[in-house]
Amino acid sequence: MRVKSHIWVSAYLRRLDAAFIPAALVRHGDADAGAIYIKVAALDGTAQVYAPLSSQFAEMSPAGTLFLEDGRAWQPVYAPHAAEAEADAYLERQASRDPDIWILEVETPQGRHMLGAAAAAVS
Repeated sequence: MRVKSHIWVSAYLRRLDAAFIPAALVRHGDADAGAIYIKVAALDGTAQVYAPLSSQFAEMSPAGTLFLEDGRAWQPVYAPHAAEAEADAYLERQASRDPDIWILEVETPQGRHMLGAAAAAVS
């Protein structure tokens, strides 16, 4: 059983705050099962978006997928990144298709986003 989205988002934002990485909740989704998208803005006009990867595909996923301890996984959308306006347009399209999604924005020139950090600490 997976942790509810609102609990995961809250814990993730706290983990970022503890690491002094600025982050904000841009869009509030369904509290129980909304998909979570994470935009990592490099503060130079570029960004990467991490889109949720279905757990059924997590084991077959290519390198670059980030896993978390509760079975959630994300796939980077761009290789290696895109213009921030392009990333924002992608997220707007996703929100228009699914009104239940969450969107978080992490601001870090170094690309630090802490995805998979808890799982890496356990390994």
